[in-house]
Amino acid sequence: MRRIRTARAMRVWAEERHAAGDRIGFVPTMGALHEGHLSLIRAARRSTGAVAVSIFVNPLQFGPSEDLVRYPRALAQDLGLCRKESVDVIFTPKVAELYPPGFETTVTVIQLTRRFEGLSRPGHFEGVATVVTKLFNIVRPDRAFFGQKDYQQALVVRQLVKDLDLDTTISVCPTVREADGLALSSRNRFLSLPERRAATILYRALSAGRALIQQGERSARKVRQAMVRLIRSEPLSRLDYAAVADADMLEEFHVVRGRAVLLLAVRIGKIRLIDNMVVTCH
Repeated sequence: MRRIRTARAMRVWAEERHAAGDRIGFVPTMGALHEGHLSLIRAARRSTGAVAVSIFVNPLQFGPSEDLVRYPRALAQDLGLCRKESVDVIFTPKVAELYPPGFETTVTVIQLTRRFEGLSRPGHFEGVATVVTKLFNIVRPDRAFFGQKDYQQALVVRQLVKDLDLDTTISVCPTVREADGLALSSRNRFLSLPERRAATILYRALSAGRALIQQGERSARKVRQAMVRLIRSEPLSRLDYAAVADADMLEEFHVVRGRAVLLLAVRIGKIRLIDNMVVTCH
């Protein structure tokens, strides 16, 4: 496994791989890797000839009230995990490499970012869209892999790839969960034992909403109310948002139809967690 720190060297590697006839699979991360990230790396390995992983804690996607400094960092462990997964190259640029002095251009996806995470975290998706665009221009991946847990982010990335004519296919892979349903997240490590037990309320609420739809309920208000009741039944939880929306455009439903996505953002103690489920109405 090769570690690269500069954009120039990363571009050279990508050019060499393409010249050799390899298709590049790319997994962009902020590090603190867990089984969810590893599932993306394995998906990249199965479908492409060369696998690149980036580790970059992107300051542009953190708001003023969010603790960039506290975000978990475990580079030595991450490198070891990538090596075990036979990653070909790991790109670990410093902030000044991607955002040098005088940097002032950002990328904005307008409609998809006006609600949910975009509303709760102003500027977040502008930071995501900007760094993803830069990384795609540097790594030149044929296919990039994202997890369904960050559902809105995956839609935003797909939209910017389409709108900017980037030559990359986006693959969204299933959320990886613990045995009790909790979606894997780098932030889970900050949960105390009681908070960790309480955090299963997200999966239980989503499952309850899905069950209602599968049983024939088509009132989005009733489905949402069922999820909210469960979240509020947990004393350690504080609801940010709960929604029942169109799975493609994230417009909230009045009447559930077609492919729907159930979305939750909940604070367990001080830790903010997000999760979702996609349900198809028959």
